[in-house]
Amino acid sequence: MSQQVRKAANKKKILGFGFMPEQSEHFFLVTIPTSRAQNAEVFISEHFRWKQLDKGEDIPLSFNDEDAQLKVILPRRFWDEIAEEVKAEFNRRLRGMGMKTAKWVKAGQIPVERSLGKELVLLAWAIEECDPFLISTAIRNWLGLVPEERWWLYTMTNACTGHAINGKGKGWRKAVRFALSENPVSESGQSAMRRRQLGGLFDLLPDQKS
Repeated sequence: MSQQVRKAANKKKILGFGFMPEQSEHFFLVTIPTSRAQNAEVFISEHFRWKQLDKGEDIPLSFNDEDAQLKVILPRRFWDEIAEEVKAEFNRRLRGMGMKTAKWVKAGQIPVERSLGKELVLLAWAIEECDPFLISTAIRNWLGLVPEERWWLYTMTNACTGHAINGKGKGWRKAVRFALSENPVSESGQSAMRRRQLGGLFDLLPDQKS
């Protein structure tokens, strides 16, 4: 996000994590259920049109609507594992741009600026089917990537296997899980080692169609 975005933020309304509908209607949305039961699910979706809703009205989600695409469905317990780390990372970035920070709602919907949303979905794809004990590894590896790497991985994965259900466990989506959740690295030399890991894994993608 540029200096222009920072200046715009001083004048325009900011919703959730950095989303300014007056600047761009493209955003991501996190829908958190009221229930904290083991089978409760959190939905993360990508939207291309913004509409101000009446109080108590939810933004509709869809598997097939091009303007409101569900990208990933996470078990609530998995979401709870990543929520604080993601909030801290996003707020660090927002503060660096002179924008107000945010927090996740206990239940309901919260918009996320499109670049941050891509990064969130990437992490969610990495953990959606992983062993719960590997979630902390995925978070650490995700934090070790610079934003541009996260955006690139999201773009490539989304193009091939971006559907919340149909893309699950396939191709790029599967490779992202292996790259982030099953390749622990030490804190020293994270960036260089992770680039080698990612490069090696994604070189194998033609053979990972299922």
